[in-house]
Amino acid sequence: MTGRSQPIRLSSERMEDGNMRVLVVDDDPSVRELLRTTFEGFDIDVDEAASAEEAEVLMHFARPDVVLLDVVLPGLDGLGFCRSLKDEPLTREIPVVLLTGTEGGMRIASDAAGADAFVRKPFSPLELLSVAERLAGRRYGVPMRGPRTPGAPEEQLLLYARDLRHVLEVERGQRVLVERAYNETVSALASALETKDTGTRAHSQRVQRYALELARAIDGNLVEDPSVEVGFLLHDVGKIGIPDRILLKPGPLTPSEWRLMQTHTVLGEQMLGEVAFLQGEGIRIVRSHHERWDGEGYPDGLAGDDIPPGARIFALADALDAITSHRPYRRARSWSAARAEIVDGSSGQFDPVVVQAFRSREPELRRIRREFAAA
Repeated sequence: MTGRSQPIRLSSERMEDGNMRVLVVDDDPSVRELLRTTFEGFDIDVDEAASAEEAEVLMHFARPDVVLLDVVLPGLDGLGFCRSLKDEPLTREIPVVLLTGTEGGMRIASDAAGADAFVRKPFSPLELLSVAERLAGRRYGVPMRGPRTPGAPEEQLLLYARDLRHVLEVERGQRVLVERAYNETVSALASALETKDTGTRAHSQRVQRYALELARAIDGNLVEDPSVEVGFLLHDVGKIGIPDRILLKPGPLTPSEWRLMQTHTVLGEQMLGEVAFLQGEGIRIVRSHHERWDGEGYPDGLAGDDIPPGARIFALADALDAITSHRPYRRARSWSAARAEIVDGSSGQFDPVVVQAFRSREPELRRIRREFAAA
C-alpha cells in the first residue's frame, strides 16, 4: 500500500475482550496522548503510530475498527495512506477519519481519497469519539443518525441518548485522571517541602490526617470541600521561600528571624492564590493556620469566629504534631504532654469547640500517630 508490490497482511482477529479498537496515526505525540487518554477512559483500545509505515505494521497484528489519520505525516501523507487503504480489498471497509489543521480544499481531497469522515483541528476529543463510534457502529449494524426507516426518529433519539451517556462517562474518566494527576502533584510538592524542612518528616501528611479527623467531628461539610484537604496538606508551602539558615536553625530565632519566618503564611497564599482548585477554604487555611483564638496569632491577628473554620481546626492539629515530633531545636514530647497543653490552651490558643473535638476523637488521633510511626 505504500508503493510496494505486495499488499499488506491484515489481521482479521478481534481482541478477546471485544472492545472497540482505534488506530491513531499522527506524528504529534501530544495528540496521540490526548486521544489515548480520552478513548481509554471509555474502555476503547488504542494503537498508536507516528507514520503510515508504523500503522501498517500495527494493522498486521490487530485489525482496527476505525483509523484516525492525520493528513500531514512523515513519508507517505495521510491522503495517500487513506487512498491506499481504500484501494486494498482487505482494508477498504475499515472506516477512516482524516484529521487536518487546514480547511481550504481539504474536504474535497479527503472525499477523493475515500475518507469516511473529515475532522478539522483543533477538535474536541469527545466529538471525535462520537464520530469514531458511529463509524464503527455502521460496521456492526448499529443505525446511523438521520431518517432512514419509518422508525428512525425513535432510533435517532436512542442514539442521542447513547452519545450523551458516552460523553458523560468519558468526561467522568477524564476528571478522575486529572484529579489523580493533581493529587500526585500536590503530594510531590509537599514531599519537596519536607526534603527542605528535614526536621518535620511526614509532617504534612500526618497533620492532614489529624485535621481531617477533627473536621469530621465538627463539620462534615468541610470534609466535602476538596480544597480543604489540599489546604491541610500544603499549609506550609510558603516555607519554600524561607532561607535554610532560619528554617533549620537548631536554636531559638532572633526577633528579625521570627518575623521573616512568619511571612511563610502570606508567601504560601501568594504561591497558591491562582490555583482555582484551592479557592475558598483551602487558601484561607494556608494563610490563617497560625492565627489564635485569643487574637495573638499571625499574620492578621484574627480572633474567635473571625478565623476561618478550617484554619481553627488545623491550628490544633498542627500544634499536636509539633509537640509530639522531633524538631531541630528540641526533642519530641509525649502524647500526654501534648494533651495537657492543648486542653490548657482552650479559649486561648485554640477554639474550645476544636479542643472538645480533640478530646472526643483522641483514640482515633492516636491510632493515626501509630500508623505513621509504624510506616
